[in-house]
Amino acid sequence: MRDAYLIGAGQSAYGSFPGESYRSLFETAFERAIDSVPEGVEPGDVDEAVVGTLGVGGRQLGLSGPAVTEHVGLDGVPTTRVENACAASGYAVRQAVQAVKSGMADVVLAGGFEIMTDTSSDATKYWLGVSGETEWERLSGTTFSGVYAQMASAHMDAYGTTREQLSRVAVKNHANGAKNPHAQLAFECSLEDAQSAPVVADPLNLYHCCPTSDGAACALIVSEDVVGEYTDDPIRVAGVGAGSDSVGLFQRDTYTGIPASRRAAETAYEMAGVGPDDLDFAEVHDCFAIAELLAYEDLGFCDPGEAGDLIESGRTEIDGDLPVNTSGGLKSKGHPIGATGAGQVVEAFKQLSGKAGDRQLEDPVRGLTHNVGGSGGAAVVHIFEKESGVAR
Repeated sequence: MRDAYLIGAGQSAYGSFPGESYRSLFETAFERAIDSVPEGVEPGDVDEAVVGTLGVGGRQLGLSGPAVTEHVGLDGVPTTRVENACAASGYAVRQAVQAVKSGMADVVLAGGFEIMTDTSSDATKYWLGVSGETEWERLSGTTFSGVYAQMASAHMDAYGTTREQLSRVAVKNHANGAKNPHAQLAFECSLEDAQSAPVVADPLNLYHCCPTSDGAACALIVSEDVVGEYTDDPIRVAGVGAGSDSVGLFQRDTYTGIPASRRAAETAYEMAGVGPDDLDFAEVHDCFAIAELLAYEDLGFCDPGEAGDLIESGRTEIDGDLPVNTSGGLKSKGHPIGATGAGQVVEAFKQLSGKAGDRQLEDPVRGLTHNVGGSGGAAVVHIFEKESGVAR
């Protein structure tokens, strides 16, 4: 199969935007992705599009993909909508890579969007809940935060993970998000702030939870046959992996890890021919603080039970040897469900292109993105590498 390359990516700001629509936010992300391509790209070059969205509020559940691609001028381009809960646009990127690798397309747009802030709190809880097991979780009253609280409690009981370690995730990601002009919660917080916030679902408090967000993100994936037309410094999609699992947490054998993430990571590492020690940074799915700690273990950054020690060590801070969530992550940058996975790819593109501003790492070569749907019913992992920095 042909190699696939990331040549451009862009996003809207994440936050609450009552004056915007899902179409206008997607247009912003699309235009920024187009503008980020070093040698330029014309909308007419796009052979196919894949768009991720959950459809919070039910505005345009049918044909929401063509609704946004037509709006940005991609008339007639085959467009597919992907819905995999919070992993929707991560899977959209995977579908774009598959289309390119298979030879069916040379230039594919992958993106996602969500509007979450214009519904009532009860309606928003409903739409978040549909990403869990409907009959035995959502309809029985379990909230999304409640499910992750169960995972946090299990991890604390099994390994001695502490509330302070959960809070350190928030402190780190807010410090990074404060440097990101697109972040929804772009402010720093102290460890005291993160530990003393009101409880949402014990043991998780407000600072352990990501916000609900509006936003959109896009990435452009091209084949090895045409990449030279768009950039002299290509970023290769070195590895892709995906996994699925039981939708309900109660249906799984473990509460202290996400098997779908492990499967996705193993596949991506094998395809890329690398391991966790070869990464320069990672964007992981931290919808709740415990989710980032679980990701450390599921992605092989540390052994099971050692995530709390890893966050305390400082290794995952922006000046550590494996910075995690330089964008601010879902916790600070925001979590517009359908845009989140593609938004992680935007950060990977910026870091590998040297365009991350005040949060830019020093000469990164390889980065990983990790996007989870629901409480682990689906997961997708991508590994991107700057080809000029890899000895072959």
